[in-house]
Amino acid sequence: MRDFTLSMYGQFLEAITNTEYTAISVHDYLKSAPDRCVILRHDVDRAVKRSLDMAQLEHEYGIRSTYYFRHTDEVFKPDYMHAIADLGHEIGFHYEVLDKAKGDLKKAINIFEKELNELRDVEEITTVCMHGNPLSQWLNRDIWKKYDFKEFGILGEPYLSIDYNKVLYLTDTGRTWADLKIRVKDVLNSGGSGANSGFVGKIASTKDLIEFVKSEEVPQMCILAHPNRWCDDTFGWTKEIISQNIKNIGKAGLVWYRNRRSL
Repeated sequence: MRDFTLSMYGQFLEAITNTEYTAISVHDYLKSAPDRCVILRHDVDRAVKRSLDMAQLEHEYGIRSTYYFRHTDEVFKPDYMHAIADLGHEIGFHYEVLDKAKGDLKKAINIFEKELNELRDVEEITTVCMHGNPLSQWLNRDIWKKYDFKEFGILGEPYLSIDYNKVLYLTDTGRTWADLKIRVKDVLNSGGSGANSGFVGKIASTKDLIEFVKSEEVPQMCILAHPNRWCDDTFGWTKEIISQNIKNIGKAGLVWYRNRRSL
């Protein structure tokens, strides 16, 4: 069976519902975390319709998750935001303001406030999560080294507000669950990956992930799934895998080059 299809994602959701885990949004985790839970987070980078397809599937399983929307012409679609929120999911802000301000912190925070307010005109926003552009020299979450997102009524930011010494973090970045040295920006801060030690490289396919969930080996985990990577139609699935394979070659080169420069 092909991986990264909605059908496979449905099997993953079913596995969660047959365990002691509670599937939970980022907001709900930060407000009151159950002892055993799976935090479900989605970055809406493009292909917004696939986000709605995923949200509908989660709703069928009685699962609530978080969808982080970019403020771009392709993604900032109020109708889709309303539709996903109406299914019971959390809507968040996938900010990329340091990229847009070319590293100017004052300009970046002004952009953040403006774009956050525009998203809040559509839906309630209580958590935000940075977008990582592998071609950019800036890391968007660095804006919080100077400013405090709580001053904007924000409860938390997944990269900064979740203790990954306790929470296992798994992401489909690069269209694989394994860390194949292709993550440029989707990485945890140093010292915050204790829960991941011993598991990196052991979970590569969604089937691996499903079996891991069934084992209930860890009490808490955070799963990042990009909806644009998941579809059932053959044309869209094939186009996505070809595109991602090309991107992975470039990202692996970037990681190698930056590691060489840091030596």
